[in-house]
Amino acid sequence: MDIAEAVAKRLEFPLPGVKAVIDLLDGGATVPFISRYRKERTGALDEIAVRNIESALAHVRQLELRKEFVRQAIADAGALTDELIRRLDNAVTATEVEDIYAPYKPKRRSRATIAREKGLEPLARIIMAGRAVNPEASAQRFVRIGEVDIPDDAIAGASDIIAEWASESTRMRNAVRRSLRRDAEIVCSVVKGKEGELEASPFSGFADFSCPLRRCRSHQYLAMRRAEREGFVKVRFVLVGNERLVEDLQRIFIPSVATRECSRIIGRAVSDAYKRLIFPAVENEIASEMKEDADKVAIDIFADNLRQLLLAPPLSRRRVMAVDPAFRTGCKVVCLDENGKLLADSVIYPTAPRNDIAGSARILGNLKDKYLPEAIAIGNGTASRETEAFVRGTGLFDDTEIFVVSEDGASVYSASDLARKEFPDKDVTVRGAVSIGRRLIDPLAELIKIDPKSIGVGQYQHDVDQTKLRDALDYTVMSCVNAVGVNVNTASERLLSYVSGIGPQLASNIVAYRSENGAFASRAALRKVPRLGDKAFELSAGFLRVIGDNPLDNTGIHPESYGAVKKIADSLGVKISDLPANKALLDTIDAHALSECGIGGEATIRDIVDELRKPGRDPRTDNSQSSFCPGVADFAQLEIGMILPGIVSNITAFGAFIDLGIKEKGLIHISQLADRRVVSVGEILKIGQQVRAKVIEIDNVRHRISLSLRHE
Repeated sequence: MDIAEAVAKRLEFPLPGVKAVIDLLDGGATVPFISRYRKERTGALDEIAVRNIESALAHVRQLELRKEFVRQAIADAGALTDELIRRLDNAVTATEVEDIYAPYKPKRRSRATIAREKGLEPLARIIMAGRAVNPEASAQRFVRIGEVDIPDDAIAGASDIIAEWASESTRMRNAVRRSLRRDAEIVCSVVKGKEGELEASPFSGFADFSCPLRRCRSHQYLAMRRAEREGFVKVRFVLVGNERLVEDLQRIFIPSVATRECSRIIGRAVSDAYKRLIFPAVENEIASEMKEDADKVAIDIFADNLRQLLLAPPLSRRRVMAVDPAFRTGCKVVCLDENGKLLADSVIYPTAPRNDIAGSARILGNLKDKYLPEAIAIGNGTASRETEAFVRGTGLFDDTEIFVVSEDGASVYSASDLARKEFPDKDVTVRGAVSIGRRLIDPLAELIKIDPKSIGVGQYQHDVDQTKLRDALDYTVMSCVNAVGVNVNTASERLLSYVSGIGPQLASNIVAYRSENGAFASRAALRKVPRLGDKAFELSAGFLRVIGDNPLDNTGIHPESYGAVKKIADSLGVKISDLPANKALLDTIDAHALSECGIGGEATIRDIVDELRKPGRDPRTDNSQSSFCPGVADFAQLEIGMILPGIVSNITAFGAFIDLGIKEKGLIHISQLADRRVVSVGEILKIGQQVRAKVIEIDNVRHRISLSLRHE
């Protein structure tokens, strides 16, 4: 089976489409480009399918490399047979490959190694043959003063070798794997002396915790492993019915012809192999699998949350006043134009200790009169509630123009090299306020400047595989940027770097060329950028937008399809300029008929028509964005039974965190999301969604709020 067949079988995708995607990926194409502009070649596989092929391809190729290594290692040992070749060829998991390799793997110095050094392997083979009526008599031949003093020592050494053989048996390992997966429990026991600390920690629920292994949820597993790393608990697998399993293993391994004495020795060796070698190895293996599975769940949730944040609807083409609230140091105020350019900054002191309400209102009024902001963004950090109340109380803004914006990560951006480069003469507080305002104008363009792990969504992001997390989040950012499209004349260098085919160096070249030569008049003008060759242009042009003379340059139609658009216009007897947003004309287009005439592929023609219906459309504006008025101002005001408005700020595997407009966030556990059973929180809620939830529990000691969406 070749690579493409293995990937197609793994994903159950059509082989021709998989082969096409692999060829395109190997040719340097990106996932967004393939899924958007190569539908005819791939059979119209969507972005999720293409991404899955990319991931599966990497896995299959890594597995093939390991197979080849194992094949060569066994060949070098002079043990490669047709049967082993067949097993390696048919292996579809890393576990299968490692089981094949186990008997031939270089051994670390062990009890079995020492026994072999004493020349006891022939005795082990005699016992395993099972025909020795008196193994002790056979062992007598291996007694050598200084190495093996008595027959019992020889049998003990031979037993160590037999135990190693048992531990290398694929059948034995599989039996233990099945038993652990089916019947084992995962158990947490408190580390001695840590009882008090555990009770006061977020991990108190894991004191003497146990549950069946097969029912352990991903978030539980990550949490208990973190508790273990921090020294609160010890996590182990416990298998009820060990004795029965050992008996089954002995029946598997002991030869049917074995004498009673040989059976007794082999049986003890199998029991030793299970306790000392097989169980610990399989426990580690399953623990690793559980960690990998839990990581995948957490990473997928994090990536999905990030996607929702990045694709939040922008308040585009509106001038914004942004306020970064504070008490003692004052609230930083900035005014931004519709593109996020900083126009002015100031400081007001409407909160304690100064409480300069009149002076602060006067400054806001002057800024409003001069810079004409159409919306105001207030950070949700310290003093947010007090600052919001002051702004609303001034009467300068309509309530629908006031937005509370997440500050998560703003401080990270304000202290970054990128922020210093953008605002070299401004301090971190002004940069933070600018970031808050820009998040309202264009969340995508601003949030990509911040490490996703600092944005405040997801769960256990520091506990999962960091390489896989970084890869997933980088892909998510790239996917979002290309789904929206980028105005090449206003985009930052950072935003451009995520465009298909561009990258950091070309993004820098584009910005430098734009600064020196002025705005790009067309997509074609991008070819003048140093080092932006034909391949980079092919991969990027469809995702870059230019508002200029050619209306197609401000759509998702790729320049390679401009000729097809011309033929479509000719077939209708109109000019290209007559097509955009002309519903009457576009409704007459028959994509199938045009494809039959050779104008282009049917899927491509349909995409062209969709783009012409809404030229310059930003897909994020398909969702509305509205201001949010909290129902309470302080934790002390909460009462059980209250129905409160809130905004979903984070989604995890176990529930959703709700911003109630106060310092503390509420939690809707997955069991409280609906009157029916909910498998995934994402079925019900999305980041930024407004909800009305009932307060069902208040923990006054830990300041925790439990909420419910159920109607019971």
